[in-house]
Amino acid sequence: MEWSDVRIFLAVVRGGSYGEAARTLGVSHPTVGRRIKALEDEAEQALFRRTREGLVLTDAGDTVLALAESMENSALAMERRLAGNHERLEGILRISSAEWFAGYVLAPVLAELARRHPAVVPEVIGSYRLLNLARREADVAFRLVPFTEPDIVQRRLMSISYGLYGSAESARAMEDDPASVGLILMNTAQSHFPDVAWLLDRFPSSRRVFTSTSRAVQAQMCLRGMGIAVLPRPLGDATSGLQRIDMPDQPPGRDIWVGYHHDLRHMDRLRAMLDIADTMLSQPFKTGSPRFSGARPAGSVIKK
Repeated sequence: MEWSDVRIFLAVVRGGSYGEAARTLGVSHPTVGRRIKALEDEAEQALFRRTREGLVLTDAGDTVLALAESMENSALAMERRLAGNHERLEGILRISSAEWFAGYVLAPVLAELARRHPAVVPEVIGSYRLLNLARREADVAFRLVPFTEPDIVQRRLMSISYGLYGSAESARAMEDDPASVGLILMNTAQSHFPDVAWLLDRFPSSRRVFTSTSRAVQAQMCLRGMGIAVLPRPLGDATSGLQRIDMPDQPPGRDIWVGYHHDLRHMDRLRAMLDIADTMLSQPFKTGSPRFSGARPAGSVIKK
């Protein structure tokens, strides 16, 4: 039984269809079908059965699953160890972070990494989805919350200040009648964010006019006069046409945590990027550079 076939088997289990497995792995639908058939021929029995909800495991498939996951863990551990022991600064570095953080805080760091080490190719996955570092969905992740997964080396990298933003027109309307200005918020899945509670508490009579998981989209809606929003200051201050609205108390800030799998602790290109991030992200705190306004470095406490 080959690992490449087992990898496809697991993708079908997790995706529930050949099509979803093909999209996840970046292969064709017929390739998935052929490899599953090869596995079933080798097992001499069906591993999946079709239902209205998609493909589900047969009893034989369920028996194979634990063994397949064990093979996956071993293969991924080997891959992480080999990546961590790479002596040359070259290759892809997969980075997971929120889109706004990658675009308005991390971008200069990645540009400097590319300047110093042109053979390193940063690959940014801009999303709020928490990627699985053990499965190498990303090599390193920047998050708003601490990591809970096992075998993750993590630390609090910095703190980001938030502010209330709107267009000049929205700011004037808010002075006249705060209830007349709409609220631009995170989606329901992120409704627990502290800035959402802060905004709803300060403007209880205002109606919700727009929601999005993307802070950059929220900023654009603010710019077009749709309403007011709480934004990370590196994004809000850099968006021409938006103005920060003074309030008696400011929205709560957020900590940024960085983490990577323990097996990658010796990956040179990862270490190089983190060293540059430490240096560059501490500069605004010292110099007041507007490029990173609202960013403050944190102490280098490392947790596992």
